[in-house]
Amino acid sequence: MDIRQITPRYFVAPQIEASDMSALAEAGFTAVINNRPDTEIGPDHHSDVMRQAAEAAGLKYVVNPLTMDSMTPDRQALQRETLDTCEDKVLAYCRSGTRSTICWALSVAPDMDTNDIVEAAANGGYDLNGLAPTLRAIAERD
Repeated sequence: MDIRQITPRYFVAPQIEASDMSALAEAGFTAVINNRPDTEIGPDHHSDVMRQAAEAAGLKYVVNPLTMDSMTPDRQALQRETLDTCEDKVLAYCRSGTRSTICWALSVAPDMDTNDIVEAAANGGYDLNGLAPTLRAIAERD
């Protein structure tokens, strides 16, 4: 697994395996967010298969499929709500971790300094400099 830390509690990763769920629980994660639509992946990674493995490992499992076209305010709110309601670490995954990082950034933009968001993403290996104007606009609007 290629787990990348964005904040002390929010981590992202490229596609994980069902067999990774036990290791995630042992590492202190309490929730996993699947940001990958089932239409992008084979049946062995579909959300139902991954949910069964996560729940068997004692993890909360949230399906929040994202594409750049479907990264709507309600999807962002679900990402934020999952992070806010979990007591410990949360892992979100997609194909590369980028969509999971962008969704997090958009969801925290009203409450977190844009430069801090961009820096946190960069520390995890994701360049969100191009998203900074949008993050600033969200912060100013809210």
